[in-house]
Amino acid sequence: MKQQITHYIRAGYSGLYLVSHEEQRVEAELAAIAKEIKHKLYAWSITDGLVETTKGAVIDCHDAVDTLEAIAGLPDNSIVLLRDYHLFFDDPNPLMLRALKQELQAARTKSKTIIVLGCRLKLPPELEREFAVIEFALPGESVLAVTLDGIAKSAGLATPKEAGRESLLNAAKGMTTLEAENAYALSVVQTGGLDPAVVAKAKAQAIQKNGLLEIIETDQSLENIGGLDCLKQWLVARRDGFSKRAIDYGLPAPKGLLILGIPGTGKSLTAKATAKVFGMPLLKLDAGRIFAGLVGQSEANLRSVIQTAEAIAPAVLWIDEIEKGFAGSKSSGSTDGGTSSRVFGSFISWMQEKKAPVFIVATANDVSQLPPEMLRKGRFDELFFVDLPNQAEREAIWTIQISKYDRNPKEFDLVQLARMTDGLTGSEIETVFVEALFDGFGLGKEPGDLTIAGVLSGFVPLSKLMAEPIEALRKWAKGRAKNATTQQPNSKLRRIAA
Repeated sequence: MKQQITHYIRAGYSGLYLVSHEEQRVEAELAAIAKEIKHKLYAWSITDGLVETTKGAVIDCHDAVDTLEAIAGLPDNSIVLLRDYHLFFDDPNPLMLRALKQELQAARTKSKTIIVLGCRLKLPPELEREFAVIEFALPGESVLAVTLDGIAKSAGLATPKEAGRESLLNAAKGMTTLEAENAYALSVVQTGGLDPAVVAKAKAQAIQKNGLLEIIETDQSLENIGGLDCLKQWLVARRDGFSKRAIDYGLPAPKGLLILGIPGTGKSLTAKATAKVFGMPLLKLDAGRIFAGLVGQSEANLRSVIQTAEAIAPAVLWIDEIEKGFAGSKSSGSTDGGTSSRVFGSFISWMQEKKAPVFIVATANDVSQLPPEMLRKGRFDELFFVDLPNQAEREAIWTIQISKYDRNPKEFDLVQLARMTDGLTGSEIETVFVEALFDGFGLGKEPGDLTIAGVLSGFVPLSKLMAEPIEALRKWAKGRAKNATTQQPNSKLRRIAA
């Protein structure tokens, strides 16, 4: 990042726009750059005025236009950092816009660079071509290591070594330097030492502030999924796809997969288990929350999501019900001025071109709402279709669910239960067993096969309520998606309408 900014300044760019929440880190980088290229650095804020950072000399200017007049009087070879100046762009004063454009033009001949620093990108159309925009990346491992060593030293702790150090640095990935410093300090206060678990919990809270991303703590594994053998084999074959051995072998990094299927058939459970298979943290993205009412905010939200995911990487990014988040991209031009279309285009471009080890698991219930651009090869490595569970899968699901509630599966007729629940999804089987537990609890005895049969007598499955949409989904998936379960020879699809 330092090198990139240096190149812009040396190339004579008079306007830079840095997007970052980290004022102190940005100013420290600019101070180092100014020293290296023998420029003076000035920092402005509406409260302090214009301050020459090395000597502390202050020019009293607190108005947006007065500040530009003060900048005009600065010597050549100057870098001017404007904190929060982007707030004047929300409802720009025409006089300020003209003065800024003139000063940017004059700065080109005097080796001056005006840098606007803000937590979000906000440029009026009149200034869009005047500034080069730089997304100031979240701190990498080397920066976090300095923060970690500083906290350890101030707390009188030994500097963490090897595996413990790596765990602490990984736990802080995706945080700002201030957030990482606070998390390490919190760990010292709570545990008397540096605990990665405390840091990871603090990171989860920090990431969830904007409501876009959420870190999911999960202990789900492939053993918790009944059936879906083809999907499981595909995941296991790629579990080391991001390792150095895979890179040395020449394997391309896995991009991700799209799981299409009937609600309740284990798509979300598979997404959680994927993180366990790959040994990566799981990030959940609510795609619908990306879109915001303010102009430019949706695009800024997407950039924030991508930046955070890549900073935390290697990671699994789970997008649940992706069709709901991007369903409006087709008609975006007539409904929201093209915002949805632009955000969608940026997202699928990142999906295909990303270099960071972020594995995407997207789930969808209604493929008809998905834009065709998302389904073509290159966006995802594979598209899987999850159908209603077959007889063997239902037996496995019954075993898992009975064991989950601390009962012995051997005390039940699993073969008969699987036959009785033909047409039910995995989540519906769990619902039936929980209902049987309540019935048994009310009668003061353990539930049995007869109790479950009683619950099933009045149970209406989703496959009956949504027979037509499910059949349409099956027809679409045939020949377009890989089956998540091995198809038996001469097997016929179960009838789902009664």
